[in-house]
Amino acid sequence: MNRTTAPRPRALLLLLLAVTGALLAGASPASAHAALTGSDPAQGVVAGTAPTQVSLTFSEKVAMGDDSVRVLDPRGKPVQTGSPANVSGTTYAVKLKSGLAKGTYTVTYQVVSADSHPVAGAYTFSVGAPSQTVVTGTAPAAGGGVVGGLYAFGRYVSYAGFLVLAGGAAFVLACWQRGAGVRAVQRLVVGGWIALTAATLWLLLLRGSYTSSGRFADVFDLDLLGQVLQTKTGAALVSRLLLLAAAALFVAVLFGTYTRREDVTEKRDLTFGLAVGGVVVAAGLATSWAMAEHASTGLQPGLAMPVDVVHMLAVAAWLGGLTALLTALYRAPAEQPVEAAAVRRFSRLAFGSVLALVVTGVYQSWRQLGSWSAFTETRYGQLLLAKIALVAVLVGIAGLSRRWTGRLTDRSADAERERTDRGPADAAVQETTDSVRAVGARMERAPDSDAEPERTDLVPAADAGQQAPAREERSTPAGAREQVPAATTTGDGGTAGKADGPTGADGTGGQPGGPTGDDGTDRKPSDLTDGGGAGRKAGDPGDARRAAQLARQRAAVDAARRKRLRDADENRFGLRRSVLAEAGVALVLLAVTTALTQTEPGRTEQEAKAAASSPAGSGTSAASGALTLDMPFDTGGTDGKGVVRVDLDPARVGGNTMHVYVQRPNGRAFDVPEVKVSFTLEAQKIGPLPVNPDHITTGHWSANGVQLPVAGNWRIAVTVRTSDIDQATVSKNAQIG
Repeated sequence: MNRTTAPRPRALLLLLLAVTGALLAGASPASAHAALTGSDPAQGVVAGTAPTQVSLTFSEKVAMGDDSVRVLDPRGKPVQTGSPANVSGTTYAVKLKSGLAKGTYTVTYQVVSADSHPVAGAYTFSVGAPSQTVVTGTAPAAGGGVVGGLYAFGRYVSYAGFLVLAGGAAFVLACWQRGAGVRAVQRLVVGGWIALTAATLWLLLLRGSYTSSGRFADVFDLDLLGQVLQTKTGAALVSRLLLLAAAALFVAVLFGTYTRREDVTEKRDLTFGLAVGGVVVAAGLATSWAMAEHASTGLQPGLAMPVDVVHMLAVAAWLGGLTALLTALYRAPAEQPVEAAAVRRFSRLAFGSVLALVVTGVYQSWRQLGSWSAFTETRYGQLLLAKIALVAVLVGIAGLSRRWTGRLTDRSADAERERTDRGPADAAVQETTDSVRAVGARMERAPDSDAEPERTDLVPAADAGQQAPAREERSTPAGAREQVPAATTTGDGGTAGKADGPTGADGTGGQPGGPTGDDGTDRKPSDLTDGGGAGRKAGDPGDARRAAQLARQRAAVDAARRKRLRDADENRFGLRRSVLAEAGVALVLLAVTTALTQTEPGRTEQEAKAAASSPAGSGTSAASGALTLDMPFDTGGTDGKGVVRVDLDPARVGGNTMHVYVQRPNGRAFDVPEVKVSFTLEAQKIGPLPVNPDHITTGHWSANGVQLPVAGNWRIAVTVRTSDIDQATVSKNAQIG
């Protein structure tokens, strides 16, 4: 029966890797996961008096170094003093020199968000009046360029290595225990371990340059490496390396001691021990991602981290196990194919993994997006839609694979059945097999010193081109003798053969392949034996050529036999093609997932847009003297994020009118149970002066006659309560009077 040739797995794999590379190259290499949501002085504001400090408010906590925030005067000289400090919540400030001259000042910042990604930016404000400045106003290049691309590739390889390592081991233990002895499966799992270990070391070296200078020359800077080891991400990478040492021991036992266990009870106990140990190590490796990325910050981190671990384990069991199944279907020995029962066990494991992925994925999507509009209005939401589409395609192909699995049977490679079913091409292959086996037997049998057994062996086609004459024929035509390579005859007509070769009963050389005359000159020694041929020296080049030819013939026959056995079952052939298609989609899916981990979550992006689109800005004063402050908050509970805006008019000594607006990240009014405001003038130790505004309408509170006794740099703090137990206090400084 004619069968369409399936695409070569290696060629298809290279094509899919090229698509994956294009996706990674097209993704932004350093999308920040913390956004600047407010500043004081704000972008573009013209302050009447020189500020004493610059404060920056982010959407989440960030890590800062001594030079993370710099303020440059119009000539490009720094005017900040000391290091940045956390003044409250997610607000950080750096002190400025006193007596700043009039002109335009540039604020640059370069920090690391709580989920390990670099955040950089710059803006300007003016004192007295705007002026020319030599500063470009561009943000530092952190997380981009060549280093950013290499870091993104390292993340991709680390994810892929984890999936193959954990999923491949799970496939062996839970589905196909005989696969522990299959060399192709062993190489796959060990390759996953090597990839994950190498990628982790690579990320550790790149980390310092990735979050700071962005220069490849700084990759091997030991000072930067020491700083990285003191961060949360550095600790996570080091923990991953330690766990990989334990994983190496696990792999050694799985493919060593485990394969040699023959006692049923001992093997069952060892299987249980490996399963428990493997789950612990795999969960630990997954935690090394959860503790340093999205799940570790933002909404409900205590719940999000375990959910993230379950999500990664489910992905590994499904996609990593799928890779192991693909390897088994294509590379397992013909005499040890993957059984139908093993494929069905994996099908059930994959189904359970998909269910876990759906549950955990829905929670993670809600946590990172927060609204339906974020699916289409943010880059994170758009990538998430692409991921959902790929998962849907993958599940559809998996359904086709389940159909093939249901039809799968274990067909034995019975010889009689093959003879009955084989066609003309197979008959030719079988004839070649019989010939090679006969030649092999001839090579292994040494000549007898007393008598010659009857032989009907074949001289290899390359040497003789025809069958050797039967042993009963006592004379050989000269033409037949001439077809034997010259290396089998002596230069003196066979005289040396009489002296060196063993003789038969009739006084001849006794060599198989043809008799000699009474004088021994017509003797034809065997051209395939190693030590007994008359007139042939050890190490004859002809022997090496014939041995190599025989090895090639045997390899060709073995390959043909394996392919014939592998393709004999139509259901197994169809399963291989569908699993290969699943693996191809999984490669692209992994690229999209890697891009997602480097993209600002939808909640954060919408929150930053809401803060940036406020009419009066953040911490700005209109010409009338009114003050507007925008302060993002996060109470940590369900639906606990938003932006609170304080309007103070006229923002001078004496009575003021205050309006407080609370909005969700998408800009809609947010009715919270309680809002409280306080004013503190730390320089003169006044306050806090509490103010309890009245609720006017949805998301709006107001208070009249707010008395501020003296002018100065007041700290305005707002406490927002979103539930009975969830509340947060955010604050900003503002010049009053």
